[in-house]
Amino acid sequence: MSPEELNTLMQDCAKDAVVAAQQEFDIVLNNTPESVALVDDILLSFIDKYHDQALEDQAVFTICNIFGAYVGEIVKTQLGGEWVYDQTNPNAPTVFLKVSDNTYAFAGICYERLVNDSQISVNAYYQQALSNHKH
Repeated sequence: MSPEELNTLMQDCAKDAVVAAQQEFDIVLNNTPESVALVDDILLSFIDKYHDQALEDQAVFTICNIFGAYVGEIVKTQLGGEWVYDQTNPNAPTVFLKVSDNTYAFAGICYERLVNDSQISVNAYYQQALSNHKH
């Protein structure tokens, strides 16, 4: 996958997150830094609404990727950076946002909140990413 194709894919995924939030929960994600805080609630809302269905592999993959892309695109707007497709593990390829020397796994942090620990905050991870790059 070329960098251009990956960029387009992530932008499309971010748009899908906006549509999903609106259709599923009537929540407006407006691509602002402030809207990142809503992602934490949205992820848990999928479990409230769909229970175990939200935790099926394909659903988890989709939810985490689109909302990870959404947060990543906001960071990219603020800090720059580029999406990186990592196929080190062919069974679980991952996408990171690389900013300077740091990489951020936004889909991964969404996964942690959705599947493993509802106390993990996507917004806190996002804030940490921003603070890593303040001059």
